[in-house]
Amino acid sequence: MKPKAKILIIAGSDSSGGAGIQADIKTVTSLGSYAMTAITAVTVQNTTGVKSIIPINPKEISKQIEFTSKDIRPDAIKIGMLHSSKVIKSVIKSLDIIKVNKIILDPVMVAKGGAKLIDNEAIKLLKNKLIKMVSLITPNIPEAEILTNTKIKSKEDMIYAASKLLNLGAKNVFIKGGHLNSKIVQDIFVNKKEIMIFKNNRITTNNTHGTGCTLSSAITSFFGCGKTLKKSCELATKYVNNSINSKINFGKGHGPINHLSSITIEKEFR
Repeated sequence: MKPKAKILIIAGSDSSGGAGIQADIKTVTSLGSYAMTAITAVTVQNTTGVKSIIPINPKEISKQIEFTSKDIRPDAIKIGMLHSSKVIKSVIKSLDIIKVNKIILDPVMVAKGGAKLIDNEAIKLLKNKLIKMVSLITPNIPEAEILTNTKIKSKEDMIYAASKLLNLGAKNVFIKGGHLNSKIVQDIFVNKKEIMIFKNNRITTNNTHGTGCTLSSAITSFFGCGKTLKKSCELATKYVNNSINSKINFGKGHGPINHLSSITIEKEFR
């Protein structure tokens, strides 16, 4: 099988392998594309929480993006953890140089265990500049609340927050509804022309570490292969739900999902 698309991932590393760049690489590979990386930070973490964050020098992040893209041009880019305003500035500079049209931004701000992963100055820059440069932004509810200064308690609140993000310059918004306390999880895709709601039964499990990273990487993979953004969101949601439903039960905290849920091993490899 040959890779269907080339995906550049700009994100932080997760030593436990469930989220961050490790989840991104597994997702892109499992969905049949080729993963390249620019690492923004190294985190020391496991399923119970984040112990420490070691930032990568912003100039080195830019070099990773530009040097990699000069040799192998990405079909699409996924952006994850950008922990400081200096990092965001360096990424914006590099995006201007490499000029890739398909960009998905997952505004990683808070870890599953509650640790804050981004400073206030960086949030401001993300809202004022980076959001306008990307094809789609994929916040969960806490992230959408931070970006729009609103409280989200319902589907209507999600749509209102999405409209505020569109007013900030976002082209398309996909808000994930997993944080709302309901039996049906509603994810909402919004742009200035349409609103689409994806409904799925909530899967009862503690193993949801890395779902946001995985979803945004899956969307990027499908989008990079030529699917529409809306179709990419639909297919990515199915992939994530299948991966959660595998219930692999690793770790003592919020365990990882099964990124291999899309793969069937051929007989010759068994």
